[in-house]
Amino acid sequence: MTADRVERIRGSLERALAPERLEIADDSAAHAGHAGARSGGHFRVLIVAEAFRGQTARQRHQAVYAALGDLMKTDVHAVNIRAIAPGEGSEGSGSH
Repeated sequence: MTADRVERIRGSLERALAPERLEIADDSAAHAGHAGARSGGHFRVLIVAEAFRGQTARQRHQAVYAALGDLMKTDVHAVNIRAIAPGEGSEGSGSH
């Protein structure tokens, strides 16, 4: 089920934002017992996309949430987003 969720998230983000790089980690196990975790998982996303160039962090997060759409109601309870434009800052998946 988790792999299915990750693939649905990946598909939505790829279709909407055409990322050059996309990493999705399922952090749900770290939130076991959390009341909201029953309906959806906790994910960490690193997304590098030209679509983010010139956007504020808030606009980038809104774009990711919009791309996830209904998945935010069914598959995703929480998402930690690192959204950057190509060549911007560190593209590593280290600390967020």
